[in-house]
Amino acid sequence: MNYDEIINRMEKTVSVYENNLAEIRAGRANPAILNKIKIDYYGVPTPISQVAGISVPEARLIVIQPWDTSILKEIEKEILKSDIGINPNNDGKVIRLSFPELNEERRKEIVKSIKKIAEDAKVAIRSIRRDGIEEFKKKQKDSEITEDELKMAEEEIQKITDKNIAEIDKLLEKKEKEVMSV
Repeated sequence: MNYDEIINRMEKTVSVYENNLAEIRAGRANPAILNKIKIDYYGVPTPISQVAGISVPEARLIVIQPWDTSILKEIEKEILKSDIGINPNNDGKVIRLSFPELNEERRKEIVKSIKKIAEDAKVAIRSIRRDGIEEFKKKQKDSEITEDELKMAEEEIQKITDKNIAEIDKLLEKKEKEVMSV
């Protein structure tokens, strides 16, 4: 295992965390919450963004305009089945998703959940660090590297770990401010 593999795995973890944050509803309309919803389009599970135009005309409104109006009911059904917690409003041409104003209690719940997601991401990063260090310890035991090289590898892996954990903290802080200031 080299540093590139450790860096790539940690960056993927941060990226997954960032995507998870984007899907969390903060009272503001964010089309990313629709990313995981797929509709059955001619027998193929298809993301909504590939069969409709998605726009955010106001801070708390998403408008979904399918290119083929025959799939309007299918989109509406899948949104209702998903766990985004918003009821679609269908007028026959477009679907509107209205995001309610968040109360203080709900904001605190959201912040708690994003902190848990952040902690899970940090645990994953630390696990990658442990795997990397174990790999270098094995090389040292097999006499492939010296004890000094092992020490340098551990320090380098720790620097990479610290950098990625700081990135997670930065993303968490940004999302926390967004949730609490809406």
